[in-house]
Amino acid sequence: QVQLVESGGGLVQAGGSLRLSCAASGRTLSSYGVGWFRQAPGKEREFVASITWTSSITYYADSVKGRFTISRDVAKNTVYLQMNSLKPEDTAVYFCAAHLYGLGSAAASPYENWGQGTQVTVSS
Repeated sequence: QVQLVESGGGLVQAGGSLRLSCAASGRTLSSYGVGWFRQAPGKEREFVASITWTSSITYYADSVKGRFTISRDVAKNTVYLQMNSLKPEDTAVYFCAAHLYGLGSAAASPYENWGQGTQVTVSS
C-alpha cells in the first residue's frame, strides 16, 4: 500500500500558475501509474492527467491539454502537476491516485490508492 499526500494548492488569479505535488510513502511510486483527478462543487470527479508506471506516456484531458504537464521525480518519490494559464473553471479539489503497474487510465476505478486532495481556487 502506498500513501499519497498532495500539496501545492492555493488561490491564484486567472492566467497564473501552480505546481501540485503528490508525495508518496510506504512504497516506491516508480512502480505505479499515477493520475490526477479533480472535483468541483456539485460536479463529479473528472480526469485531469496521468502518467504510466514506466513514465513513457502521459495523457491529458482535452480541457487542460497544452496548459498542464504531469511529470515524475523518481528520486523524490513524487509526481507533479504543473498548471499554467489557469482559468476559473479549473477551480476544484485536486486528487492524485496511484495504480500498481498502471497504464495511465483516465477512469478512477483502477486506482487503488488516493490522496486526501488539495484545493485549487482560480479567481477571475
